[in-house]
Amino acid sequence: MADFSHLVIGAGVVGLSIASRLAQAGGRVLLVERHAAIGTETSARNSEVIHAGIYYPEDSLKTKLCIRGKSMLYHVCEKYGIGYKNCGKWIVAQTDDEHTFLEAMHAKAQSLKVPTEFVTEKQARNLEPAVRARRAILNSPSTGIVSAHELMMYLQGKFENHGGDLALGTKVKALDFDRSRGLYNVKFSVSDDGEELDEMDLKFENVINSAGNSAPLISNGILPADRHVLPYFAKGSYFSYNLSTPKTERLIYPCPAGHAGLGTHLTLDLGGRIRFGPNVEWVSSPDDLAANGSQLGEVFDEVQRYLPDIDKTGFSPDYAGIRPKIAGPEKKGFTDFYIKHEPDFPGFINLLGIESPGLTSSLAIGEYVHELLTK
Repeated sequence: MADFSHLVIGAGVVGLSIASRLAQAGGRVLLVERHAAIGTETSARNSEVIHAGIYYPEDSLKTKLCIRGKSMLYHVCEKYGIGYKNCGKWIVAQTDDEHTFLEAMHAKAQSLKVPTEFVTEKQARNLEPAVRARRAILNSPSTGIVSAHELMMYLQGKFENHGGDLALGTKVKALDFDRSRGLYNVKFSVSDDGEELDEMDLKFENVINSAGNSAPLISNGILPADRHVLPYFAKGSYFSYNLSTPKTERLIYPCPAGHAGLGTHLTLDLGGRIRFGPNVEWVSSPDDLAANGSQLGEVFDEVQRYLPDIDKTGFSPDYAGIRPKIAGPEKKGFTDFYIKHEPDFPGFINLLGIESPGLTSSLAIGEYVHELLTK
């Protein structure tokens, strides 16, 4: 007999969304997090942007879940008082090739029914005189920002209000599938302040692997060798800006052509403070979380392309995050979210490579995982 109907591994924003959705549907759900608090990894170390859903192939999970998640997120934020702002975003092109890229992005957005529009030079001078775009500006009015912390606190409350159990300081040590009984046997270690205190063994009908940077390790621990994946860690450092000028009223992104991410962009927090990032630095460990100030020169050069009056003395290393990738720097082209009900492992849902737009997509991912389990 199972101890719980569902185990959700990882209490970042995606795991919290999945767990709260399953608990709301009546499941007896255990959500485990190896750290002493929820959402301390990628969920707490990102740009906190609500993305529009226009960067990825039209038929991809990233596009579908981002657009659906954006709508759900704005609704939840408004209804429950979660901090957010629909500030909009400009994507700027400096070359003819980048202009062509933005034209294709605009056409794709129209086919997806996501609002975008080109900004004229006169409009740009009036609205954002500090911003330089030598060729074109594409406006994305449905982009915004959100307090990831407040969103996660809301999801934790929803989860617990529906009877879910949250176990912090609890790490999966071993996972196997008992085919004769149709149950997953899971061994956990329980720690406090880094000291292992106890172990426990529990049985589950379903397991959802939403462990972020650790998800490939969980996946490889149960799937056969020919289905193993290698984790890659793309670190992104952010820099705060402590001068009063220049400033903008909206997010400013470079054209993403040629970037491993979306380029080093200007984002705002809910207090209107500017920060720049993330850049891309491939690292060997997901624990390499110190902002890399040695890359300031590279970051400054990229920002100065679209904000020419920026002052280098105003930059300070702030924080860094790790993108949980399943394709390394040698891989060219697009890599989609991997969200799959694994064949031959009934009830095992695997989520790998949940990088941007994971925050925007989080509520839709919870909905999607519930649908996979009830098909």
